[in-house]
Amino acid sequence: MMKFVRSKIAVLALVASAAPSFAGDMGTVKFRNCTWCHGESAQGYGAAPRLAAQRSKYIENQLLSFRNHTRNNPFSKQYMWGAAASLSPGTIRYLANYFSTLPPQAADDGDKELAATGRALYEHGNPDLNTVSCAVCHGPNAEGIREIPRLGGLSYYYLKRKLKQWGEGYHATAEPPMPRIASGLSATQIEALASYLSVVK
Repeated sequence: MMKFVRSKIAVLALVASAAPSFAGDMGTVKFRNCTWCHGESAQGYGAAPRLAAQRSKYIENQLLSFRNHTRNNPFSKQYMWGAAASLSPGTIRYLANYFSTLPPQAADDGDKELAATGRALYEHGNPDLNTVSCAVCHGPNAEGIREIPRLGGLSYYYLKRKLKQWGEGYHATAEPPMPRIASGLSATQIEALASYLSVVK
């Protein structure tokens, strides 16, 4: 119950104070609202993803998606729709740029025995779906390119959940070919890919 209450307080704090606080000292706002879920160094807590070193354009696009309700998975609806509702375009850009400059850390929380299989899938693609490697879009070190997100170092649990959600019909408005590629992954492939990406620095 306390965990639920803290989560709700976090959302209310962000919604209530994000806009006015940006009009003042930027230094006081950089983590004050986001640290509840994403951590003091933006490395993420539990279901909340790591934001440190994420591509700025990707963060900006996702915050807009939360605000416009087009990113529609359950946690987005429960937490981020409200949190992003009051963010101005300038605030969104500031947050995106700020988080993108923070140093990354690998979560390293996946299944070590599956990491090699996941690396092969990332680097060489999925022969079952006749798709190219993940590296073509996400970069050789999973660092992301422009608006395409950084995947390297994200939590195994976060990546696993997100990949599963494609197959459940969420993020249907996303640009192709990601919906088709991710929804075609088997449970074992998802486990392997998430395990590998969690150790990439």
